[in-house]
Formats: sequence, structure tokens, C-alpha cells
Amino acid sequence: MRNIFLIARREYLERVRTRGFMVATILIPLLMGGGIATSILIAKHAKSSSHIVIVSSDLALATDVEKQLNTDTDRNMQLNVIAPPSENTRPALQRELKAKDIDGYLWITPSAQDDQKPGIEYRQGSSADLATRDTVRSALSRVLTRERLAKRGMSAAEVETLMAPVDMNAANEEQDNTTASFAGAYVLFFLMYMVIMLYGMNVARSIIEEKTSRVFEVMLATVKPSEMMAGKVIGVGSVGLTQVSLWMLAAVILTATPLMTHLLGGGTHISISAQQVVFFIIYFLLGYLLYSSIAAALGAMTNSEQELQQLNMFLVMPLAFCMVTLPLVLNAPQNVWSRILSIVPFFSPLLMYMRISVSPVPWYEIAISIVLMMVAIYAVIWIASRIYRVGILMYGKKPNLPEILRWMKYS
Repeated sequence: MRNIFLIARREYLERVRTRGFMVATILIPLLMGGGIATSILIAKHAKSSSHIVIVSSDLALATDVEKQLNTDTDRNMQLNVIAPPSENTRPALQRELKAKDIDGYLWITPSAQDDQKPGIEYRQGSSADLATRDTVRSALSRVLTRERLAKRGMSAAEVETLMAPVDMNAANEEQDNTTASFAGAYVLFFLMYMVIMLYGMNVARSIIEEKTSRVFEVMLATVKPSEMMAGKVIGVGSVGLTQVSLWMLAAVILTATPLMTHLLGGGTHISISAQQVVFFIIYFLLGYLLYSSIAAALGAMTNSEQELQQLNMFLVMPLAFCMVTLPLVLNAPQNVWSRILSIVPFFSPLLMYMRISVSPVPWYEIAISIVLMMVAIYAVIWIASRIYRVGILMYGKKPNLPEILRWMKYS
């Protein structure tokens, strides 16, 4: 344990004292805070503008749609009504749309019978402008529903009361803070993803550097290979945990400052609960131990950064798979597939943590995921240590699978 501690201490101090660590630790929170503040300011003060033309032979219907659009959206939307249209209206609108003088036009053809829906045609210049299309669809739905209710004998006051937005009050303060808690969980999810991947690769790069400089040959005179591997994993992991702790502290301070609260509108913020912090630390440590052990084996098997890049898919692919399946976990955290994937050791650090953050998870599922991860860590370390013992002394040769199996047998 003394040798492991000495190696871990050296790895930790060697990285913490570097200028790169200080720059990354200070600049990344500032850049993240500045990016968030800038995007919010842009969204508030640079609202997109759209020029839409509403065409219908029913002037009252077209006017109602215009009023509803002005009510529903806070965007700078310029609206014009043409009622009734002429024979040249559509060709003229097509020319204006092609010339980008307008962003779109809405053509409403009233139905011949009261129980039928009117014909709706919406043309827009940009197919990517989904926000305007959704706004127009929502406004049309409200107007047509209001007209149907009025035709069934309901008064205007009754219609407005029926269609008024519903206010949903949470049962307790924790539920009132759902959006803020989800934002905090989302930030910590990506933070865990980045740190596990980056510091896992740092373990592999550190091994390659010392392997290239032949430092290993001197150190092996007094230190066992397993002790060297354990010291590197613990030391580099401590650096990652230190940096993450500083970033989390900076995030809490930034979101608590009056300036950031003002920029966020006073009602939107990022909330990180004690439970999220505890499970973040647990799954970060377990995930780091798992992936850094894989990275140590990859570093021992390779002789250069180029060779490492060819094998880093074994480290990146499971993490990338977690990113791909994240929408499934968010939309249906209690789904069978979400529950199965979240207890798979290579996916548990990210997916189980996210499940815990967004919904209640039975304690036995959490226990199963932790136990399986510990078993997987033991198995990976057992394999990686045997590859490590032989691989750190192998130079100038790319090992294949049969040779790696021989390394494990010899060690």
C-alpha cells in the first residue's frame, strides 16, 4: 500500500501542479457560465422574426387566426391578412416566397358544411423553421376549437373559460423544482461522461509516455507492476475527482449569484440535490475504475499515441452507446430496456445515475448495478493487470489476440 500511495501521490501532484490543470479548472467554468449567459441573452434580445401572410375567403376566420398568433407567440411575427383572395393571390405569394420577401403563407379554405374541417395549406420558405410551423398549427387548433364550441351554442365567455390554460401546482417543493433538478442531472451526466473518458485516456497516455522513456525499467526494480497500475489509476482518478469537485462548486456559485439569477429570469436555475451529488460520486468512482483499468491495459498494449487511437474505440463505444440510449432512459426510465441497460456494468455509471436523477428507482436495482459493477471492475482489473505486467516491457511490436492471451498465461 505504501508503494501504491507513493505512485498515486506522484501522479496526482504531477498533474495538479501543471499549468494546463489550472487553466482548465479555472477557464472551463468561466466559459460554461459565459456561454450559458450569452445564449440566454441572445434568446431574450434577439427574437427571430417571421413574415406570414394569412389568406382566406372568410375574413372573420383569418382575423381570429391573426389575433391568436399575436397572443400565442412572443416572437416578432409580422402578419398580413388577405381576405378574400383573388386569382393572382397564390402566384404572387409564391413569387414573394421564392424571393424571400415573406417567410410563409397560410391558405385557409372554409368548409362547405359546418361539421367539416376547413382546408389548411401552409407553405414556408425554410423547411427547418419548425418553431413557426408549430406556432401556426397551435393557433389554428385553438381558433377552430373555439369556433366549433361557439357553433354548438356556447357563449364567448364560456368558450374562453373552457380554453383557458390550466395551472398545475406540484404537491410539494421538491416537485416544484423538477425542471431545475433535471437541468442539474443533465449537466452532471455530461460532466461524468467527459471526465471518465478524458481521465481514462490520460491513464493510457501516461503509461505510453513512461514506456517510451523507459522509466518502467527502473521502477520495476523496486515496485511491482500491479502496484504501479493501481497507483496510476488512483492518482489520475483523484485528479479528476478534484477537478469535478471544483467545477461543481463553481456551478453552484455561478447559479447562485444575483447576476446569473437575473440573466436566467429569476425562475430558471440549475439545482443539484445532495442525493445527486452522492450518487454522482459513487458512480463516477466506479465508472472511472472500470474504464481506467481498460485504458491501462490499452496503454500497456501499445507503443505510441497513434496505436492508442486505433484501440480507443473499446473505451469510447460503451460511453457513446450511453449517449445514444439516453433519450430512452429519459422518456421511459421504468421501461424494461431502460432497467436492463442501467444495470449492465459498462452502462451503469451514466444510465443508472440518470435514472436515479429523473425518477424513483427501487433500492435493489441500485444495489444490483453497484454489485455488478464491482464484479466487472474486479474482472477487468484481473485481466488488465496481467496484460499490464507483460505489456509494459514489450516494445516495437503490435500484439494480437493470441499473444495477449499468452501474456495473461505467463503473468
